[in-house]
Amino acid sequence: MIQASRKLLPAAALAIAAANPLHGAELAIIIDDLGYAVDQAHEVAALPGPLAVAVLPDAPRAARAAEIAHASGKEVLLHLPLQAVGQTTATELTVTLDTSERAMAAMIDEALTRVPHVSGINSHMGSLITRHPGHMSWLMRSLKRYPKLYFIDSYTTERSVALAAAAEAGLPALRRHVFLDADTSVAAIRKEFERALALARRDGYAIAIGHPHPTTLTVLAEAIPSIGTANVRLVALNDLVRRYGLPDPAVGQ
Repeated sequence: MIQASRKLLPAAALAIAAANPLHGAELAIIIDDLGYAVDQAHEVAALPGPLAVAVLPDAPRAARAAEIAHASGKEVLLHLPLQAVGQTTATELTVTLDTSERAMAAMIDEALTRVPHVSGINSHMGSLITRHPGHMSWLMRSLKRYPKLYFIDSYTTERSVALAAAAEAGLPALRRHVFLDADTSVAAIRKEFERALALARRDGYAIAIGHPHPTTLTVLAEAIPSIGTANVRLVALNDLVRRYGLPDPAVGQ
């Protein structure tokens, strides 16, 4: 039975961080919602450092955006649409409460054909679906068919059971800690970036998610080169997953 993972998994991650002090404070950054404009993909790909790029499978330039990101050395994620609270319309590849396990597996297969070079999955929206244990169990079982994939919960609701479902399925997973640009003003994005750095120093690591807004890209282009002066190291997302995203054996027992 899936149990709430909000306390168990961060505690496990903190224990690992304490056991690996040589890694220091680490931050991974994901830029969501790529796939609509090629110019936008180039702008994100030009950002310094090992960022991850999350591409929407229904977007018209999804494959091209993934190719651009991969060619620039960025990690590519499939930004899988999941139904949100109050959402009444959906794309053909949106997982909803009406989606069966078989249909979900077929949707993931199709999405992965549209977005090349994928190393992990992160959730798009999903404030409804991620709190449903059945659908989350189905999702993680579907992802387990692809041995090298991992899952990042964008954590759009505190009621999410996604990490617990991933642990129960034996799938590496982590969650987002900071949204950089819920407010797209430069001042607000800078403040959230500083909060991400503070969380990384406190807990050993943090994951921040932003979007390809001009203000977000401007702040990141300015802030990333000097991140070392904040005693934090920008790292590839898959490195964090390997260190901190292994299933917690306490979950599901």
